[in-house]
Amino acid sequence: MTALWNSAEAAAAVDGTTTGDWTATGVSIDSRTVDPGDLFIAIRGPHTDGHCYAGEALSRGAVAAMVDSDWAGAQTETDLSLLIVEDTMEGLNALARMARKRGAARIAAVTGSVGKTSTKDALAHVLSAQGRTAATRGNLNNQWGLPLSLARMPGDSVYGVFELGMNHPGELTPLSRLLSPDVAIITTVESVHLEFFASEEAIADAKAEIFAGLNAGGSAVLNADNRHFDRLRQHALDTGVGRIVSFGECEGVDYRLIDWRIDDGGNRVEADIEGRRFSFRTGAPGRHWAMIGVTVLGMASLLGADVDEAAESLAGIRAPKGRGTQHQVVLPGGGSFTVIDESYNASPASMRAAFAVLGAMEPGPGGRRIAVLGDMLELGGDSGALHAGLAADLQRLGVDLVYASGPDMARLIEVLPRRMQGLHAAASDGLLGPVAKAVRPGDIVTVKGSLGSRMAPVVDALLALNSENGNGGEIRRAASGRG
Repeated sequence: MTALWNSAEAAAAVDGTTTGDWTATGVSIDSRTVDPGDLFIAIRGPHTDGHCYAGEALSRGAVAAMVDSDWAGAQTETDLSLLIVEDTMEGLNALARMARKRGAARIAAVTGSVGKTSTKDALAHVLSAQGRTAATRGNLNNQWGLPLSLARMPGDSVYGVFELGMNHPGELTPLSRLLSPDVAIITTVESVHLEFFASEEAIADAKAEIFAGLNAGGSAVLNADNRHFDRLRQHALDTGVGRIVSFGECEGVDYRLIDWRIDDGGNRVEADIEGRRFSFRTGAPGRHWAMIGVTVLGMASLLGADVDEAAESLAGIRAPKGRGTQHQVVLPGGGSFTVIDESYNASPASMRAAFAVLGAMEPGPGGRRIAVLGDMLELGGDSGALHAGLAADLQRLGVDLVYASGPDMARLIEVLPRRMQGLHAAASDGLLGPVAKAVRPGDIVTVKGSLGSRMAPVVDALLALNSENGNGGEIRRAASGRG
């Protein structure tokens, strides 16, 4: 494995002192997931103190633990490998700053109301085929996750792709300044986290904080199809951004989606990237994945990568678990149906994107388009109306049947035509049996909701019907409540 930090380098980076001579091949702030060779950093968080788990981390194979001087001074064991600092959170940030400075990697920062994790993953995928690429794992995108992700970046990285997340004003500014990106994209601004913001305009203002740390001569990539484009563009100008580029379907943008169609579980896409025509395939379906492909090609160009090679690599991207993964389920009695797992998150914009994919897919003979939906969370006082507002899209896109759970989804079920009303349950576990009982060969079933709505068990119940696992019939009866 690649050596990330030795004891001398780490001590110099954080202005600390070290005991022992060690080399770390990884960095961790969670003792439960420590790998042998990691440097464990004992963060004092709002709910727990990592110092309580330093011993556990070392016993699991961590080569050293970064700890506060007060904690180190209280230890009776003298043979512990420690990196001693005044404050471990600042130590983590210092390690991240040094990781950013010591290499020559070209860095992309990704934020947005929806699509940021998928964009980050797709960009990292195509860049990794051209050079060593460091990237955020999962969605480690906050005040702990970003510096941790940076501290894990090898010094010989050619590219870095990092996700920045927020749900309150003021959070992105310090993250952007720590990351110091060469390219920053705001995928879109939508009604997400409205519980913490007065308006979408306030969300746009907070997203624009990503420009705070953009390098001199760096590029801002903005969604020209989004109604907040002009507002974000002005923020970029006010921040002194060197170059502003646009993407979308409208005329005159720098990176334009010309056409797309779902094809064999993915997309066939036509795009114009700064005057050059590209035809490529994405391995995941839907307009949002087509647009991600377009933005990835544009960002690859800005980072100095080979755009033609990047276009070829896009065929290898796949929807992450819970973000559009498709499964074919073979029923015990014969025939099969399709499950689209969108259970990881939800907002009005991502709901509509999921409905568009469902509407573009053709059910098998006798099959239906079915949406199984959980509440969208953190939408504030307009939550009920935003849920009810999904009805028009469901009808327009030809969805046949809707099952839903949660108090706000009740508003949606109420305004749907009677023929589309499947069932409303107080919580997702009330849908397990009815949905499992209702599916039939040829159906396409999209399951979507915010993570807190717990829609993943619905996906699991549907996948458990697969006769190829050897006990689909028994699981089906259990899920439907029949003995």
